[in-house]
Amino acid sequence: MAIFEFLLLSFLVISIRGGECRKEKALEEYSSTVIEYNAISCRTHSASLTDFGGVGDGKTLNTKAFQDAVNQLSRFEDDGGAQLFVPAGRWLTGSFNLTSHFTLYLHKDAVLLASRDISSWPVIDPLPSYGRGRDTKGGRFISLIFGTNLTDVVITGENGTIDGQGQLWWQQFHRGKLKYTRPYLIELMFSNSIQISNLTLVNSPTWNVHPVYSSDILIQGITIVAPITSPNTDGINPDSCSNTRIEDCYIISGDDCIAVKSGWDEYGIAFGMPTEHLTIRRLTCISPYSATIALGSEMSGGIRDVRAEDITAINTESGIRIKTAVGRGGYVKDIYVRRMNLQTMKWAFWMTGNYGSHPDDKYNPNALPEIRGINYRDVVADNVRMAGRLEGIQGDPFTGICLSNVSISMGIKGRKKMPWTCSNVEGISSGVTPPPCDALQDKKYGSDIRECDFPEERLPIDDVELKRCSCKMN
Repeated sequence: MAIFEFLLLSFLVISIRGGECRKEKALEEYSSTVIEYNAISCRTHSASLTDFGGVGDGKTLNTKAFQDAVNQLSRFEDDGGAQLFVPAGRWLTGSFNLTSHFTLYLHKDAVLLASRDISSWPVIDPLPSYGRGRDTKGGRFISLIFGTNLTDVVITGENGTIDGQGQLWWQQFHRGKLKYTRPYLIELMFSNSIQISNLTLVNSPTWNVHPVYSSDILIQGITIVAPITSPNTDGINPDSCSNTRIEDCYIISGDDCIAVKSGWDEYGIAFGMPTEHLTIRRLTCISPYSATIALGSEMSGGIRDVRAEDITAINTESGIRIKTAVGRGGYVKDIYVRRMNLQTMKWAFWMTGNYGSHPDDKYNPNALPEIRGINYRDVVADNVRMAGRLEGIQGDPFTGICLSNVSISMGIKGRKKMPWTCSNVEGISSGVTPPPCDALQDKKYGSDIRECDFPEERLPIDDVELKRCSCKMN
């Protein structure tokens, strides 16, 4: 080990009893080796992964070290909670489970490397609101970082990296060799008071961040990078979650940058847990084959009260995309978007009621989705092939669509003769260029532009204040 690494680890390695984590303490009280970060909760106890035999050489498997650390630190759940510090190094690991009142903290030069031994990944049941895995029928591989029925969980750091090493998974998926659905990088189920922040996630086998059946979620400062041709590498997928805030994230992916979900067909209808009260702000997205923000297609439990603002998309297939189909049931309603800046897009706006993938043949063909109250305003799009493709369902139109203060510059390459196509949709528009289709009749209000709605009242998650945590590593 190099002298520098030895000295660094000597300072940082601590025993479980010796760790000291506090909030609102001056730096001069501590030695020079101090971790400081913002979190929903600070911890009383702390330990390093090396205290449990972790080896950061990129070759030694650390699954047992991670799980032993979490299990030992879980005894402090009722005594101020605990933090696990992952030092600089390359830490090869399989899946491990988190515990409540717990912080996982990655040093800026720490890299978690997901094991490429597919046979070592445990298989768990499919999500009850999906009825099966998304890749295949039956179960799914457990996520790399996983937890269920937890309270007060923080996954953060100094932009340390979690590398899913997804290339093997993508190859096996394309070849039809996988028996189960690929793992996610981070998944927390049936949990509350969650913070995921200041991390870099790369090469996920499939979805990157998946909070599901959970509430009071804060996702901040996440960088997500995957090859644009990688299959289903969605960035962040809030799924049957309430009171969620996603902000200041940068995503390059092979699928939707953010995909809002709530269950699939009859399984999602029966589970009946919507995604609601979601704020997305200051998102930057690059995804040439998919959407900046997708609502659906699995939306059978309902999606409502989504607020997106200050969104930038570059070389992305579409801005906001609504995906649903006959058999989905559920609803997408009360959607509010403002201040989008789009550059080089296939479609600025896309809604479709013909996104017809189903988990099985047991879905109800009479279960029609309700799409209502969709508000877009203050949108600038440049180099767009088609302004809007809005396709509702025959006998079940999408209603209450509002567009205001929208300026779209059509590109030359691939430009469509008709900038808008609309069917089975109803709504209004004001100050939209090029003028939309007849189904969105332009409404004139003198010299003023009527603005589409955007709620002014704050959501409870907006009032969550982070504490300043300081940890001395003995």
